[in-house]
Amino acid sequence: MADSMMSKAATMEIPISSNGDSRNLAEDDSLEQDLQQVMVSGPNLNETSIVSGGYGGTTEGIIPTSSIKGPAVRINTDFLGNRRIPNEGQGSNMDYVGSNSSMAAEEATRGVAVEKFDIMKKWGLNTYKCTKQMISERFGRGSRTVDLELEAQIEVLRETKRKYENVLRLARALTNHFYSMVQTQHALGDTFADLSQKSPELRDEFGYNAETQKLLCKNGETLLGAINFFVSSINTLVNKTMEDTLMTIKMYENARLEFDAYRADLEELNMGPRDAVTMARIEAAQQQYQIHKDKYERLRSDVTIKIKFLEENKVKVMHKQLLLFHNAISAYFAGNQQQLEQTLKQFNIKLKPPGADKPSWLEEQ
Repeated sequence: MADSMMSKAATMEIPISSNGDSRNLAEDDSLEQDLQQVMVSGPNLNETSIVSGGYGGTTEGIIPTSSIKGPAVRINTDFLGNRRIPNEGQGSNMDYVGSNSSMAAEEATRGVAVEKFDIMKKWGLNTYKCTKQMISERFGRGSRTVDLELEAQIEVLRETKRKYENVLRLARALTNHFYSMVQTQHALGDTFADLSQKSPELRDEFGYNAETQKLLCKNGETLLGAINFFVSSINTLVNKTMEDTLMTIKMYENARLEFDAYRADLEELNMGPRDAVTMARIEAAQQQYQIHKDKYERLRSDVTIKIKFLEENKVKVMHKQLLLFHNAISAYFAGNQQQLEQTLKQFNIKLKPPGADKPSWLEEQ
């Protein structure tokens, strides 16, 4: 039994030479530990000797691998750590393409990261300068660029928008109240008509009132069409046209703040020493100053043009809508149904048929 174990151990020995001298591995207490140590140590092909001997024999022949002549074999390792021998025709070309693709991907990733970092850096620097300028203006330490004529026009526009928003709010309230009154008149007319059928002694009186309420309801619906058109036009003027101009004004005010921030930065650098480093910083600050100056002047021109066009558009829209509102209200309360209908035709207002806004029974299912 002992001889059998020794013969197995002899066949598993792999001599390894570190300095050109061969030596045997030390035997451990168990064969399993020997096998694990051999697999972990990983013999070097250039330093490995081949042990030849019979199973259980006492003699062995050691043939150094350096004496074996043959073509060189390239062993590659895949991403799982497994060794593979490339086929003929592969080899360095595949390795070269793979390394180039990995390097290109790495460079692209690095380029994106650098670009994002530059964007964040510029944004942080711009935010810092603008915040510093804003605080300086609040405490009266910094100067700001002011266009007195344009600032007055902007203030008038904001005040006009507030007043028109109040007109819009009141017109909507009038529409809601008048709609409720029309619905009440419609219900009252139906009730009078029903009572005229069930009360023979008061048939004529209930009938007259039913006809009157139906006529008022019809005229009320016509007037509601005119008021709804008025409200829709005022809403477009206030919440779209004026709001668009105010958005441009907001962009203009932000550009003005940036312009003053970079102007103050340039003035501060000009008051400092004039060494080589400072001159380079002054040149860079001058470029940024010019960029923001051009942006500020462009937006100032846009605001001036938009305010002018807004004023012209406001006059045209309000002239038409106020005339409509006056004629419709006057005709309704004068009881002139023909003039009321003529007013709607004059302004190309088409009334929706009753129940047009209600969903069909198929849509309700």
